[in-house]
Amino acid sequence: MATMPSTHDWINNPLDVIEEMFAGSQNNPNSGWEAKVVEFFKGHLNEKDAHTWVPSMNDIPLHYLKPNSLVKFRCLIQDMFDPEFYMGVYETIDASSQAKVLRCGKYKDVTEFGVEFNSKNIVTSERQTFYCVPVPGENAWVKDCYAASSQARVLPSTSYAPNRQKRSYEDDDMDGVDAQPQKQREPHTGLQIPPDQHCTGDARRQETEVALNYTASASQLDLNFPLPDEKGPSCLIKVYEDWESFKLNDTIEVYGILSVSPALGALAEDKDASSSLIDASDSMETAEEQRVHSPPASLVPRLHMLYAKPLAQNNPLLPCASLQDNHAFLSSTLNEMVSVRGDFLAYLTHVLLGDSLAAEYLILHLISSVYARRDVLPLGKFTLNLSGCPTISSYTERLYKVIQQLVPSSFYLGMSLHNMNQMRMVPKKDYLANRLVSGALQLAQNTSLFLDETQLEQGQLDTTGVRNVTALGNVISWQKVDYDFNYHQMEFPCNINVLVASEGRSLLPSDCQIHLKPQVAPDNMDEYLTSIPIHAQTSSQFNKFRLYLSVARQLDYSISDDVTKSVEDDFVDMRKDDPQSISAEDLHRMLIVARLLSLSLGHTSLSRDIWLRAKHIEIQRCCRMEQHKSVNGNEP
Repeated sequence: MATMPSTHDWINNPLDVIEEMFAGSQNNPNSGWEAKVVEFFKGHLNEKDAHTWVPSMNDIPLHYLKPNSLVKFRCLIQDMFDPEFYMGVYETIDASSQAKVLRCGKYKDVTEFGVEFNSKNIVTSERQTFYCVPVPGENAWVKDCYAASSQARVLPSTSYAPNRQKRSYEDDDMDGVDAQPQKQREPHTGLQIPPDQHCTGDARRQETEVALNYTASASQLDLNFPLPDEKGPSCLIKVYEDWESFKLNDTIEVYGILSVSPALGALAEDKDASSSLIDASDSMETAEEQRVHSPPASLVPRLHMLYAKPLAQNNPLLPCASLQDNHAFLSSTLNEMVSVRGDFLAYLTHVLLGDSLAAEYLILHLISSVYARRDVLPLGKFTLNLSGCPTISSYTERLYKVIQQLVPSSFYLGMSLHNMNQMRMVPKKDYLANRLVSGALQLAQNTSLFLDETQLEQGQLDTTGVRNVTALGNVISWQKVDYDFNYHQMEFPCNINVLVASEGRSLLPSDCQIHLKPQVAPDNMDEYLTSIPIHAQTSSQFNKFRLYLSVARQLDYSISDDVTKSVEDDFVDMRKDDPQSISAEDLHRMLIVARLLSLSLGHTSLSRDIWLRAKHIEIQRCCRMEQHKSVNGNEP
């Protein structure tokens, strides 16, 4: 079992470890010390529970983190800047003894004083910079779970006064502000400082002042979050190895060395020949580009990456190892799949106003995911149009709140004319600032996008509105977003789970439409909806549902030759009497339903029984659609 490091403090003072390895390599040029550094930290982090000792920028305020310590950050790569040059090795001269010492410049923003700029031993190296933001739409239960699992203990850093450092590069007039010495919620994390962390009066005052400074300055600096009203730190990640292995929009957990040096602000404002940073693009940077690429470190800290772990599923309830490598967990989970599914179906039936068939389809939708692409066709997507949604009692908003409690990341988009005509959905390249301006469709893999079409009123979509509706259609049909690079568009694949709630059939395309058949009288709707549990007291049950959905999405799936032959024979039989009764498209949808139904029951292959069950619910759904069509002749 990993214990909190004490003898060799690789969390609090990682640069000491790196300097020691660098110094030891000077007599052996082939020591491969840089690879050993990465292996050292990766090895320690992979020990049991060791990663929980590392403080997280997601749930600990920045001014509680020690500069130059090891921290982690769960984030989305929102933009990738041009590579930059830095001094990988430099030489310093001791002022008193005049002795020359070689230093390592890796994993640092600022070098020590006394650099010998004329030394022939200076080695210029290259690194990449990623602009990263917290996972867009990450739900509160995910943040709470991650924060609860942390064993990191931090206190306000006595050596780090962010309010003072910030003033070195920002004109603020906060001198003389005497904030009340109270514990307060950080505006960017929502984390309550634990009561056992006793602060001095000065530290408390500093905490409040920093919060005020952060709020004021963050409002002036566009942190480029994809979704409106998002909170949390953004970060410049400095990457030293294998940066080609990362892609835009990847979700990762980065372990790196935190840099919040006040000198960064001074350097950004007054770069001159004596600067201890090497930046080949200085002379080419516009003022706008410099502002965006060198923001105040107290608002956008730098993190020098040592190790990054991809997060295919951002569910903290899943084990760290992949399902395939964790046989015991997978086996026990699969044994409970059928019983958990039964409870989940009952709960969703309650949420969907007593409609058990709609609940079946909602489960299939929630576990759907793009698992492969054949040419341009994304396989595995299952966009659901839930039509017949009541417009009373804010039903669609309540339904979204339920989904928020079930999936790790989600976003509610009310499709009002104002939103459609005003929102920036597609990311756009800003060439003046040399950055990618984010949009609401720059989302992490497996995000649930809830489109509320009941909000759409009569009126005219303008050019932006039409472009936004087209972009939503592209996500649904092709699972791609065409980013705007002014003179051309660049296609980025995505994996976004889209649910469209509407009164009639949606204006947008979908893979499947199910018309809601409420069993609740409209007069009793409000009382009925308030009885649906979506709060913390049911969290243990919700955790089972959350785990169930994530595991079902990750299971492998196959169809045997025998079952394939059986399905083909069925298709021929169904078309025998009336060839128009079922099309190839209908068969394709039935196969998708059968696949998702199998996974929802914990089966990794299609059986004859599940195929018949899939056929049965599809026939029920189609009959309901026909009945609805005959009653409402003008509706499809």
